[in-house]
Amino acid sequence: MLLPKPALVVAAAMIASAASAQQSPMPPEIAARLLEMGRVIDPPKTAALYEPLQQKEPYPGVRIERDVKYGAAERNLLDIFVPETAASARPVLIFVHGGAYVGGNKRRTPTSPFYDNIMLWAANNGFVGVNVAYRLAPQAPWPAGAQDLASAVRWISDRIGERGGDPARIYLMGHSAGAVHVSSYVSHPEFHEVKGGGLAGAIMVSGIYDLTGMQLSDTQRAYFGSDPARYADRSSLAGLTTTPVPLMLAAAELDPEGFVLQFDLMKQATCRRASGCARALLLPQHSHMSEVYSINTADTRLTDQILDFVRMGK
Repeated sequence: MLLPKPALVVAAAMIASAASAQQSPMPPEIAARLLEMGRVIDPPKTAALYEPLQQKEPYPGVRIERDVKYGAAERNLLDIFVPETAASARPVLIFVHGGAYVGGNKRRTPTSPFYDNIMLWAANNGFVGVNVAYRLAPQAPWPAGAQDLASAVRWISDRIGERGGDPARIYLMGHSAGAVHVSSYVSHPEFHEVKGGGLAGAIMVSGIYDLTGMQLSDTQRAYFGSDPARYADRSSLAGLTTTPVPLMLAAAELDPEGFVLQFDLMKQATCRRASGCARALLLPQHSHMSEVYSINTADTRLTDQILDFVRMGK
């Protein structure tokens, strides 16, 4: 499949951004700073822009369980966020952090609002939120991420009902490397420990889906290995075109160009599915990190789409 030229992709993103900028919920000073930073992945600088907009602990009205073991490995830990007034049979949103396969965690630091912000948004919008950590490369190469998600989904399917969650409505959301682990899990049924994968939907934000024909970074090779002959089997592109799991894809206008190309490639590929095209959203004005650091602020462009995806089942 031919990829669109980067210049065309960038031009289309800029047109979309210009059309929406006048009514943007993003604070103008943040929009200007992100544009100045450009197509970079800079968690500390981006976090500094969004930390003043986020809640600080303690979080009223939310019951939290931290560092719950879901598997045997040291990093097989999850946090659970449940509203204190939780009804039963709520949908479940599992979030899988990024970190270039070799770093990252379910919370940036012990006092950081990230990624608690996603869990708070989930709890405030009718979900039970589950934040998952997983093993890292190079000690845990492919397919460790997908295997850890399989264990997490199995644990959640078995235990989340006790906490007000509905095991029949589990949505798995990943960002960056986390999106790659989500896509690997969904696209490779051999890793599933729950029938059908145990998911009502999968949400992939700024992921990589086809490893063939691209130059892998050092951290990508640490996870996927250095043998290009294995990259097709370790990609998720083919499996995502045949899975019955409803899919949502997102990327940011200011993502590094490779992520935008992968988004466009995957969006086109999913249209070959019998169930039709995946829901797809290119977020204007946002960067690789701001798209998730902005969750639980007044900028609801991504989360509105997630809510609609869950309501519509697609």
